Amino acid sequence: MLEIRPTCEHCNKSLPFDSQEAMICTFECTFCKDCVDTILQQVCPNCGGGFEKRPIRPKRLLEKYPVSVKVVHKPVDIEMHLKNIKIKSD
Repeated sequence: MLEIRPTCEHCNKSLPFDSQEAMICTFECTFCKDCVDTILQQVCPNCGGGFEKRPIRPKRLLEKYPVSVKVVHKPVDIEMHLKNIKIKSD
């Protein structure tokens, strides 16, 4: 079961369970679509993988399968991230 995290790891924007803006990588790192597209360039700063739209957990399942309240807020060093992306593409 996915850990539906409540915020973007970079900008700390709220991403509720039904957010259309939540993006995740294969390790469930969670970022908002704006950060993924404009800052991270579709590359996860933690694992180097890509992102997909996070599925929406149906409201009727929230009681049995609650979403996470664990906030992971660790803003990305953008300069270092972009440098790492460039190194990998060379």
